[in-house]
Amino acid sequence: MLADADLSGVAELMSSHRASMLLALIGGRPLDAGELATRAGISPSLASSHLSRLLDGGLVEVEQHGRRRVYRLANAEVAGVIEAMLSIAPTRMATNLRESRRGDAIRRARTCYDHLAGEIGVALTESLQRQRLLDTGDGSYQLTSLGERRLTTLGIDVPVLRAERRAFARPCLDWTERRPHLAGALGAAVAGQLLELEWFTRVPGTRALRVTDAGRRGLLQEFALNLGG
Repeated sequence: MLADADLSGVAELMSSHRASMLLALIGGRPLDAGELATRAGISPSLASSHLSRLLDGGLVEVEQHGRRRVYRLANAEVAGVIEAMLSIAPTRMATNLRESRRGDAIRRARTCYDHLAGEIGVALTESLQRQRLLDTGDGSYQLTSLGERRLTTLGIDVPVLRAERRAFARPCLDWTERRPHLAGALGAAVAGQLLELEWFTRVPGTRALRVTDAGRRGLLQEFALNLGG
């Protein structure tokens, strides 16, 4: 018989090293144990032990790619919970120039599981609203007919997204900007298409994204989002 949820069971999984691994995986790309060990600053054998705990706890899943085993977050819900926890977690100051630059890049633009986050992610969402391509209401976003036409010209198949089992378009509170960015099936499709168009490129070894010159031009032309030089 149900008594209550065991929040402590999840809290126990959030050790420093496991948290570092989860932060690496929130970028949405699958990583192997060696890569996650590097991100957490620990040995591969210790990383494997921590990953086993995260697997047992249902926070990550593993896939076999040939001889390589890679890990990813279990689902978008786990990613959303981690992002929400980041919004109440105490900040940690950079200890060196490399960390400072990485932090600046993450704040500027990053992937939050499979959608665009950070300063640019929030700015794009607000631009979509200003242009009446996206409406808000009842805790979700609604794509307008004008918005559907605009995204279709960008190569996004909106009817297919509406048929998916996940939420179509929803706000996700951005932990660095403290304002929402676009998530759900639509948010994932927009982020995927912007990467496909090479408007953004991934920063190696981090979940940060770098906007390209083509991206600056495209965001201005298609979404009236001026990122400057």
